Amino acid sequence: MASTANSEMLEKVSNAEGFIAALDQSGGSTPKALKQYGVEESAYSNDEEMFDMVHAMRTRIITSPAFNGEKVLGAILFENTLDRQIQGMMSAQFLWQEKNVVPFLKVDKGLADEANGVQVMKPMPALDDLLDKAVAQGVFGTKMRSVIKLANAEGIESVVAQQFEVGKQIIAKGLVPIIEPEVDIHSPEKAEAEALLKASLIKHIDALGEGEHIMLKLTLPSEDNFYQELMSKANVVRVVALSGGYSRDDANALIARNNGMIASFSRALAEGLSAQQSDDEFNATIGASIESIAEASRT
Repeated sequence: MASTANSEMLEKVSNAEGFIAALDQSGGSTPKALKQYGVEESAYSNDEEMFDMVHAMRTRIITSPAFNGEKVLGAILFENTLDRQIQGMMSAQFLWQEKNVVPFLKVDKGLADEANGVQVMKPMPALDDLLDKAVAQGVFGTKMRSVIKLANAEGIESVVAQQFEVGKQIIAKGLVPIIEPEVDIHSPEKAEAEALLKASLIKHIDALGEGEHIMLKLTLPSEDNFYQELMSKANVVRVVALSGGYSRDDANALIARNNGMIASFSRALAEGLSAQQSDDEFNATIGASIESIAEASRT
């Protein structure tokens, strides 16, 4: 990736207004995303047809006039989308060159079984090759998700340590990792888990070297502005919030109360979109969705 494009992307992601669109449902979450979009499982008979349909949905979102760099800072893709074209251009290049939207790539392979109240990421043996492909396609950064269900100090430390270990592998390729240790919004120990998570994150961020940039994608906290301290760290490019199962209205209300945090929503972004809508209806719906999320992210 040309360093000029990289520095332009870094500037945009660091300072511009807007939010990050998470278009990275993959594998097991794809049928759910299609169903929300009005495409039943009976409409496709194998994975290839399913991924064709999800790419058609993503293409419709990305090519909508409302989807552009004015309000959408970046978009997170998964590997299947990265490998495909939008209007004759590779997806990541289309995002940046045609839409002025910074491309990110989801790199994790899903979650391991729960242990110590958390789910760490499954091993990623082919990560190096995937990162090389991302660099070749002009991707700026990556995203990987773990899940925290309980306030278990040992479990939470294992999640954060793994995220930063893999994060350093990503940084070494010249990419910016989005580290996503999601706290389950239904956790009976949510606030306590967030306190342990913040302490662990601070420890690992403070151990980063100069110029080792990361982003954080975190659950909207139980206490407003709880993650403010993380935003002031020199190594942290941006702190973004996941919608985590909240409705768009609820997620927007919460993010508006957390100053400096911007949204990185997936399901909440696509809420209300349907394969059955006319282009005018679809574009009006996605336009209103983008506007509301960008507005909530301005605080």
